Formats: sequence, structure tokens, C-alpha cells
Amino acid sequence: MLATLPAMHAAHAQSFPDAAASDPAALGWMTGSPPPAERTLRFEDGSYFQFPAMRWSVSNFRQLMPTMNVSRGLGAPGKLPYALRTDIDALTFTPIGATTPMTWAQSLAATYTDGIVVLHRGRVVYERYFGVLKDDGQHGAMSVTKSVVGTLGAMLVAEGTLDADKQVADYVPELSKSAFGNATVRQVLDMTTGLKFSEDYADPNAEVWAHAQAGSPLPKPKDYTGPRSYYEFLQTVQPEGRHGEGFGYKTVNSDVLGWVIARVTGRNVAQMLSERIWRHLGAEQDAYFTVDSIGTPFAGGGLNTGLRDLARFGEMLRNDGRFNGRQIVPKAAVDDIRRGGDKAAFVKGGYPLLKDWSYRDMWWVTHNDHGAYMARGVHGQRIYIDPKAEMVIVRYASHPVAGNAANDPVTLPAFDALGQLLLTRRGAGNR
Repeated sequence: MLATLPAMHAAHAQSFPDAAASDPAALGWMTGSPPPAERTLRFEDGSYFQFPAMRWSVSNFRQLMPTMNVSRGLGAPGKLPYALRTDIDALTFTPIGATTPMTWAQSLAATYTDGIVVLHRGRVVYERYFGVLKDDGQHGAMSVTKSVVGTLGAMLVAEGTLDADKQVADYVPELSKSAFGNATVRQVLDMTTGLKFSEDYADPNAEVWAHAQAGSPLPKPKDYTGPRSYYEFLQTVQPEGRHGEGFGYKTVNSDVLGWVIARVTGRNVAQMLSERIWRHLGAEQDAYFTVDSIGTPFAGGGLNTGLRDLARFGEMLRNDGRFNGRQIVPKAAVDDIRRGGDKAAFVKGGYPLLKDWSYRDMWWVTHNDHGAYMARGVHGQRIYIDPKAEMVIVRYASHPVAGNAANDPVTLPAFDALGQLLLTRRGAGNR
């Protein structure tokens, strides 16, 4: 996804139709030759990301904007064995702040789920698709992209290609005069950089919108004098505070990591993901990245994948970086992610629902008794890896509110409850 979403900031103050009433297939967005005017969506005017229309767009970004392919290669897809369970939909839990229990099936509608796959011990035990997302379709991963790019960064550190203690300017001199110049690669990976950059989508004056404007591939207004690419924008980011003092979730860190990766490998993040991971997973489909006006993949949120391929990626990490008969990510990189980051630094980020969590290599680490860690994206995108329960959950969604705080009260206890179910009833309900 490109962060050119002019309607996102308004979403926090509105009420919305529920999942059934906003179903994009039922509403018929972009259906017809051509579609009716009232069901036509365009990137250029922002209509593609106004709710409920965005529920169609998140599964069809490639039809609306320029992209770069992430090739799966020419080999046969790796098999995902199935052992579907019949007991998951009826699983109950209580959302955070609520007193009335909810079922797992109800939670899917509450989070506007477009598709979800659950693996247990490497087998698909649950799979559902809604709206216009099908099993052979692709969906925007949003900021789950960051964790995928962070994994590439952790790989390069584990292999010695990147020195996490070196400053960013050592690799990208063009950033020497920006806030990133004297930040270390580790501080970028863990988002403990001191930057003047607001990620508040509810604030139309936040720097995230200037970043979006720079990264948009659309023609700029005639009087526009600002940066015209992600690379140009990153050079303008100013310091605020001190590096290393606290966690601050800022998308531009991921874009900087993408630049560092491209500089040290000679390959951009789309090419790296294909060559180092996607071709070796036995992926069923190519993935793709949205790009800016000069073709730079959006490392902070531009990845789109098939859901089962995202499950393969999560299962690979659950298995210490090994999948499809080969070691894909060094075990040392996976171990570094799982260990998590500085809990005291994380507290300063201000996430009251994520008590005792940390952030490492662009992954969210729970530090719960299952050792779970998570990739999180706006509007409800998730990879959730629970090592103790031997479980991986991947979910694509189109929640009307961008911020994760809107769905976490349902998502977090739901995922935890499923992990407990699979841990305690490993053989029940299979068919």
C-alpha cells in the first residue's frame, strides 16, 4: 500500500456499517464493463481508500497503481498439508474491556476479516475468505511489510553483510545531514531513532502525509516543490530527541532500512525478498510491492501477497528459519527477533494494550509465556507466531479504522485463546 490515503484521518471519528453491510462483493465495487459511476474507484482522487470502498481496494491494489513483482521463481509450489478442525469457530473468549464473551467466528466479522489461515504444526487447521479476497488472490500487507523487510535486515546482520553498530551514513552518505545520519542500523531496526515524524493518521498535518505525498507516483501539482520520491523525502527528516532513548513507531525507519539493504546488496527489497526468501518458500504466487514515481518499492507498507504464502513465511520463522526442505533465514536472525528488544524503551512508545512487549528487527514481541511475536499492519493485517502452541495465524482485513488499537481488544485475546486451544486439544476436531 502507498501511504496516499487522504480519507484515513477521518475514519477515527465516524461510525461504520458492519462487516456484512460493507461486504465489497455484495456492494459490487468495480463490477461491470465499465462499472457504474457510483461503483467506480480511482487512485488519483483517493476514492479507492474511502470506507467501505477500501474493502475492495485492499485486494486489488495492482489494478490501481504501479507495482514491482516479487517472483516466486519457476519451481513447483511447496505443499501445505491440511487437517481442518471443526472446533475453532465455537471457541469463546472475552474481548479486552468487555464483559460478554465472543466466539472466534464472531471475531472475524468484528475485525472485518478478509481472509485468515491458521497453521498448527505446519498443517492448515483453519482457512476462511470473505468479500472479494479469494484463495488465489493477493491483499495489501500494510505494515506487516516492515516485519518482512526487518527479517531481511536481520538476515544480513546475522550473515555479517550489515554491521548493526555502524551508523546509517556509513552505508548511505546521502543521509548524513538528515536525522538518520548518526543513527545506528540497530536503532533503525528497533525504531529507537530520534526523529521529528508523526505517524498519527488522524492528524492531517502529520509528517506521515508529507511522506505519502513524496512517495506517490501520481504527478505533483505545478506549484509543488517538495521531495518527489522516498529517497528524497528521507533526506529531509529532522532530528527530535536522542537516538536510543525510546521506541517510536515511524514508517520512515523501514524505508531507511530498505535503502541500506539496497545499497549493501545492490538489490532493492522486492528483488531481495524474491531472491532470498520467496523463491525458496515454495510460494504459490508471486508477491508484489507498490512503488514510488522512480520505481522504489515502499519498504514501509507496500507488500501484497497471497494469504497462504504469508502463512508459509510465518511457518518458516516458527521453524527457526527452515522451510520447504532448506534453511532460508539464518537461525541466528530468528533467535534475535524472538529475544525481543528493550522493554523500557518500548514503554515510551505509548501502547497501553501491549504491556511488557518490546520491538526488535521490526517485529512486535509479546514476551508472554508462549514466546509469541507478531507482525502488525493498519486496518488489521497480522502474522502471529506462537512457538509454544506450534501455531501461526495470518490474517488480512479491512477494518475501517487504521490504528491497531481499534481491533486489538478483539484480536489479542482471540489469538491467545486459539493458542491455548491448540496447545491443550491438539488432536480434537480434526476431519
